Amino acid sequence: MASHRKPRSRSGRIRTAQAVGMTTAALTSVALLAQSANAAPSKPKPSLEEVQKKVDDLYRQAGVATQKYNAAKERTDSQRGHVDDLLDQVAKRTDKLNDARRELGSIAAAQYRNGSTSATANMLLADDPQQLFDQRQLMSRMSKSQQSAVDEYKDLQAEATEKRGEATKSLASLTDAQDDLRTSKSDVQSKLTEARELLSKLTAEEKARLAAIEKKKEEEARKKAEELARKQAAAEEAAKRKAAEEAAKEKEEGQDSGSGSGSGSDSGSSDSSYAAKAEKVLSFARAQMGKPYVWGATGPDSYDCSGLTQDAWAAAGITLPRTTWDQVKVGTTVKVADAKPGDLVFFYDDISHVGIYIGDGQMIHAPKPGANVRTESIYYMPIHSVVRPA
Repeated sequence: MASHRKPRSRSGRIRTAQAVGMTTAALTSVALLAQSANAAPSKPKPSLEEVQKKVDDLYRQAGVATQKYNAAKERTDSQRGHVDDLLDQVAKRTDKLNDARRELGSIAAAQYRNGSTSATANMLLADDPQQLFDQRQLMSRMSKSQQSAVDEYKDLQAEATEKRGEATKSLASLTDAQDDLRTSKSDVQSKLTEARELLSKLTAEEKARLAAIEKKKEEEARKKAEELARKQAAAEEAAKRKAAEEAAKEKEEGQDSGSGSGSGSDSGSSDSSYAAKAEKVLSFARAQMGKPYVWGATGPDSYDCSGLTQDAWAAAGITLPRTTWDQVKVGTTVKVADAKPGDLVFFYDDISHVGIYIGDGQMIHAPKPGANVRTESIYYMPIHSVVRPA
């Protein structure tokens, strides 16, 4: 039977499609609004001051990791040398042990040819003659030279075993040091990469503002350095006046200027000796100006902070340890106000940076990645201590 349903018109189909589309769009909008309402609020962009602090912290952390790297590298190099020496000793003792074994073999072969007891030959050729050595019936059949050969073999065998054990332990220590070295290296690279990424996200305007903040920080540090310079100059002038007054008084009293306790003369001699060394230190440091900071570097083309101070004082004949943590322990700690050219200035509570004092509140140092060896106010960073190495 034919259907009597009236066919739907085209305009009706269009209205239906439009209604469906509007409904879908409305549902989509509702869903998006719901997602927006439930979504966590976006994290606000950090201020330039926060970025600068974060970058400075990352550079300082990289400095700490660099000192760990330096310590691990020094330990690795030392341990590697110790392992090489032990392996050389093991090889030499093994050669001597083989020579002793060949001598025992010759003795055993001679006994066999002469029809001597095979048990004695077995003892001479045994890996551990000690087990058979205690058997009196065999000892009574050995000559003094044969007994001496067995004794020498036992001693060499014990020495070789001992050195092999030392070498094994030393190799394990070397492996640990190498692991520390890799960890420290990875840590340095991670901190520096994070700092670079933070700076790379700044716009040109933000970089300009950041440079202005940095310049203000440098200006404040410069003013503090100038104040220290004025105080040190005044103290030096007062010391000269006092010395002149004491010399005049001694002259009036008819005393020889070299008489008395002599403490002033000894002090003057000590100061002169230190000044001579300091001049060599500063001369070397000035010659490195403009060379790039590279973490872990000890010259001659680039330096990290403690690598520079180590080489500078080496120029004056003084050997300093490799890391800031060890350098701070060498010499005498003095007050900042009493700092003299050549003294080492250490920074931060973690003692992760060091520079060479040149006077007037200034220092020469290898600052950080991306910067060259340069002069800067010692107040640019928080001071930990000042040390006079010699």
